[in-house]
Amino acid sequence: MPDIDPDLLSIQEARSLAAAAHAAQKQFLHASQAEVDRICQAMAEAGFAAAERLGRLAAEETGYGVPEHKTLKNILSSKLLWQAIKDIPTVGVVRHDAGKKVYDIAWPMGVIAALIPSTNPTSTTLYKILISVKARNGIVVAPHPAAVKCSAEAARVMAEAGERAGMPKGLVGCMTRISLPGTQELMKHKYTALILATGGSEMVRAAHSVGKPAYGVGPGNVPVYVDRSADLKQAAKYIVASKAFDHSVICATEQAVVADKPIAAQLEELMKAEGAYFVNDEQAGALARLLFPSGPLINPRMVGKSPQQLAQACGISVPATARILVARLKNVGHSEPLSGEKLTTVLGWYEADGWEAGCERCIELINYGGRGHSLVIHSQDDKVTMHFGLEKPVFRILVNTFGTLGATGYTTGVMPAMTLGPGGVGGAMTGDNITVQHLYNIKRLAYEITPPPEAALAPGSTDDPAQLGGQGRAGSAPTPVGAQADQIEEIVRRVLAELRK
Repeated sequence: MPDIDPDLLSIQEARSLAAAAHAAQKQFLHASQAEVDRICQAMAEAGFAAAERLGRLAAEETGYGVPEHKTLKNILSSKLLWQAIKDIPTVGVVRHDAGKKVYDIAWPMGVIAALIPSTNPTSTTLYKILISVKARNGIVVAPHPAAVKCSAEAARVMAEAGERAGMPKGLVGCMTRISLPGTQELMKHKYTALILATGGSEMVRAAHSVGKPAYGVGPGNVPVYVDRSADLKQAAKYIVASKAFDHSVICATEQAVVADKPIAAQLEELMKAEGAYFVNDEQAGALARLLFPSGPLINPRMVGKSPQQLAQACGISVPATARILVARLKNVGHSEPLSGEKLTTVLGWYEADGWEAGCERCIELINYGGRGHSLVIHSQDDKVTMHFGLEKPVFRILVNTFGTLGATGYTTGVMPAMTLGPGGVGGAMTGDNITVQHLYNIKRLAYEITPPPEAALAPGSTDDPAQLGGQGRAGSAPTPVGAQADQIEEIVRRVLAELRK
C-alpha cells in the first residue's frame, strides 16, 4: 500500500477534529454556568500542576528561552488567568439594564481555530483553551511545526482534566500532523467560527485572509522611555530583567531604550551592574548581520538565545555574566537593522534630550514594526506619563514595570493574556488583551419602553398615484400594475443572462 501524503493526513486530521469539536460544542451549548466553571477550574488546576513540566518540554523542543521563565508563563495562563476570569458570567443572561429593559444573553462563537507560536507554545495553548471553554466554545489547537509535542501535551493535560470534570469529549482538540495545507483547512473549515492567531506576521496575515473572523496580533517593537524623573535603579533592574526574561521571546519585551540625556550615563552604569553588556560598533554590526541577514525579519535560528549563544554564533566575545547585549544606535529603519523587533537578548539604545524628543523617538520605533502594540515608560512625572499615554499609537502603555510581565497582566491590572491586540492601527480587530469576553457574542432581549409614534400606526394615504403603481409625475397616466410586472421580469431576465456569460 503506498504511503499517504502527509499533507492529506494533516487535512483529514483538521477536518476530523473540527467536526468532533462542533458536535461536542452543540452538546456543551446547554451547559449551566456552574458546569462550565467546574470544568474550567479543573483545567486551570491541571495546567498549573503541569506548569514546570510543560515549561521544560517547551524549552527542550524549541530551543528557545528559559525553562523557569516558561513555567511562570504557564502559571499566568492557568492559575492567574482563571482567578481573573472565573467570576465573569458566560451563560444565559450576563447583564440586565432594568431602566432600558434590555437583557444581554451570551452566545458562544462555535469552534475556535487556535494558532500557536513556537515562542510561547505551552502557555498560549493553556490560555486559549481556558478562555475558549469558559465562553462555551469548542477549540482545535494548531501548533507551530517546531512545537508540536509540547503544545499537544499542554492540550492533552487540559482536555483530560476537563473531560474528567464533565466536558464533552472532543470539545478540546489538537492537531499533531502539522502542515500548511492542514492548518489552512482548519481555518477554512465550515465549522470554524473564529480564528485566534498568535505568531509571526505571515501567520496573522494568513488568518485574516481566509474569510473568517480572526483575532490576530502583529509584531511589537516596544520602546522603553526612561525619563529624568524616573527611579533609575528600579528602571535599570526592570529593563534588564524584562529583556532577559525567557530570552526575550514575548512580543511585549522591550526592544530599545530611549534614555533622557541628563540621566543616560547613570542609567547605563546601573544597567551594567544588572548584567547589561554594551557592545561596540563592530560587535553591533556582527550582531545585525547575524540577526537580520536578509531583511527586517529576525533569523528564526537566533530567536530566544542567550548573549553567549549569540556571541558564539557571530564570532564575538562577551562576558559569561552578560544577561543581555545592548547596542548604541543612531537611526531607526531599514538602514539600522537592530532598530526593529529582536526576539532575542539584544536591546537597542538611544538618547534623547527631554521627554518631547524622547516621545518622537519612541513614535519612530513604534512606526517601524510595532504600531498598536505596547510601550514602557519609567517616570515619576505624571504629566510626562500622561502625554505618553495620550500620544502614542499603542494600546498598552506600561508605567514603571516590566514590558514582558506588565503587558501580559502579571504585574499590572490588565487582563492576563498571551494574545495582545494591536488595534486598527496594527491591522487587528481590537487593541485589547484577548480574553473570554471576546469569544462570545451578545443576543439582546429588548422590551418596548417608548410607544411608537402615531404616524407609524396610522394607515398610509391611498390618494397618491405612486401608491397605486403610478410614476407620481403630474399629468402622467399611472403605469398598470401588470405592465410594471412585465418590465421587472424583463430586467431580471437580462441580468440573469449577463451573469451566465
